[in-house]
Amino acid sequence: MGLIAPIIREGDNLAQIVTDTVLNAIDKIEDKDIIGVTESVVARAQGNYVSVDEIAQNIKKVLGSPDKIFLYNPIYSRNRFAMILKAFARAAKSQIIISMPPVDEVGNVLKNHPFTGLDYDKYYQEIVEKEGKQCMITQGKISADENTKCVHCGLHLSKVEGGWFQLADFCKEKCEYGLLGSNKASEENLKLFPSKSYATALINTIQQNLKSKTGKTVEVMVYGDGCFKDPVGGIWEFADPVVSPAYTQALEGTPNELKLKNLADEKFQNLTGEELNKAIKKEIARKNSNLKGNMSAQGTTPRRLTDLLGSLMDLTSGSGDKGTPIIYVKRYFQNYATEK
Repeated sequence: MGLIAPIIREGDNLAQIVTDTVLNAIDKIEDKDIIGVTESVVARAQGNYVSVDEIAQNIKKVLGSPDKIFLYNPIYSRNRFAMILKAFARAAKSQIIISMPPVDEVGNVLKNHPFTGLDYDKYYQEIVEKEGKQCMITQGKISADENTKCVHCGLHLSKVEGGWFQLADFCKEKCEYGLLGSNKASEENLKLFPSKSYATALINTIQQNLKSKTGKTVEVMVYGDGCFKDPVGGIWEFADPVVSPAYTQALEGTPNELKLKNLADEKFQNLTGEELNKAIKKEIARKNSNLKGNMSAQGTTPRRLTDLLGSLMDLTSGSGDKGTPIIYVKRYFQNYATEK
């Protein structure tokens, strides 16, 4: 469930706010309940903001005040990349060159976007030209030289070619991920992804707070995009560098589950009713502690717990006006054989 919380501002005691919100909303807190806090309010409480001018100055520092900057395959987004582009335009002396294929990394289309209605080549060109620089749109790739610096604009950390840079190379003093995971806060400011150190201190404090108040050990994580694909628009919801920058130790690892429908349809196909229930519960109770590669686990989801939970939390909280930046999850670690 999503928990409504106050509007978070820079410097707020977010750990205490989360603690109080949970205590006020949940009647019975149990061991292994899970609390998720969206990265947006974590970065906001941390004050992890940067202005377009500050980004532009950092770009000049990293790239050495280049004449031209080549931006390879950016995401097509008013929220995620337009502000970054504005900073690159301010940093370049004369020209921005942008490689823009028909479809970007996460499925946004270049022309007549189904949700925004924009032609992103025209939109990005306007941003650059408003900064007084020339803009060239291409679908190709060029080489770095002393006059042209090249930046791979992929959304996640990756290996880059010699002489190339990536978004993680800029504003690194504010966040380990640099500009990865940043998004628009205002016309001249971006919110960066929260730093690992701040997020880690936060989740540990929340866990300790609730342990002291209830005697129960809950698990806590900071979550960003859940990495799911919209089946209609074809767009991936994964523009953050990672799903979770910080989480408590028990959330490490992957599920270790048997496939119930295979047990019912194959191994115990001749059983029904209570006899079937008992057989399946017994099978679960005695399952191996590591089912990796075991055919009895075929069809289960081989993903990390934090990635699965991140999708669940991101879909529950949304990114609009629900006002539920805290997600509370119960019974996640229980199964069909757990005594009620």
